[in-house]
Amino acid sequence: MTSAERRQHMMAHIRAHGSGKVDEFASQYKVSAVTIRHDLNLLEKEGCVFRCYGGATLNPNFAFDQPLYRKDQLNRSAKQSIAQAAAALVKDGEAIILDSGTTIGLMPQYLASKQQLVVMTNALNTAYQLNNIDNIDLHVVGGSLRRASCSLIGHHGEQQIRSYLFDKLFLGVDGFDLQSGITTPDNHEAQVNRAMCDVARQIIAVTDSSKFGRKSFCMIRPASQIDVLVTDSNIPHATHQALLDMGVKVILADQTIN
Repeated sequence: MTSAERRQHMMAHIRAHGSGKVDEFASQYKVSAVTIRHDLNLLEKEGCVFRCYGGATLNPNFAFDQPLYRKDQLNRSAKQSIAQAAAALVKDGEAIILDSGTTIGLMPQYLASKQQLVVMTNALNTAYQLNNIDNIDLHVVGGSLRRASCSLIGHHGEQQIRSYLFDKLFLGVDGFDLQSGITTPDNHEAQVNRAMCDVARQIIAVTDSSKFGRKSFCMIRPASQIDVLVTDSNIPHATHQALLDMGVKVILADQTIN
C-alpha cells in the first residue's frame, strides 16, 4: 500500500466514524506513529480533518465527493426553485453551457419554452433530458466518464469547449467559500470547469445554501470572478453582503419564484 492509498483508507475510516486514532492506524497499517501523524497533518492541510490529541476528527465543512444519486436527494425543494430561477436568466437565441450537478440537472424542464437555444453540457443526465427538447441545438462535451457526477472530463473535452464562445455558463458548486472560491473534489472536473469559465461572457454560479462555507481540493474560480449567484434565502448574511460588495449579483430563488 502506498502512502497515498493509506491516507485514502484512513480518510474513509474517519468519514465513517467521525474520528480516528494514531495508535489504531499505526497498528492497522503496520507503520510508526510518526508516519501516521504525518499523514494526519497532510489531511489537515488539505482541509479534510482537524487534528486533536491522539488523532483527528472529521471536518464537517469539507466538500467530499458524493455520488450523484445521493446528492440528488438533498435539499430537493430548494434546488427546484434555484433551477427555475436560473433558467429564467436564459434568453431566446442564446448559447449557454450547463455544467454537471444536481441543481443544474433540474434546469432542462424550465428551458423547454425557450426558442433557438444552443446548449453545451458535459453532464450525461442533463444531455439526456435536453435531447427531448426539439428547439435546442444540443452539443455534448466528449471525454472520459466521471461516474460520481455523471459528467465527461478530459483534455479533448477542454479543447472542444475552447473552440466556442458562449453567452452564459451555469456553473455547479460543491463548495463555496469566500476565501477559497468555488471548489470541486476532482481536478479533472475543475480543469473542464475552468475552460467553461474562460469561454463564457457571464458566469452564473448555481447552488443551494448548504454549500456555503465549504471547500474542497480544487479551485475553479475565485468568488469575486463570478457575475451572478443563484441560491436560496438561507445564504449566510455575511456571505451575501460580501458578495454584493464584490459586485456579484445575488438572486434568492425562493423569494423570486414565490
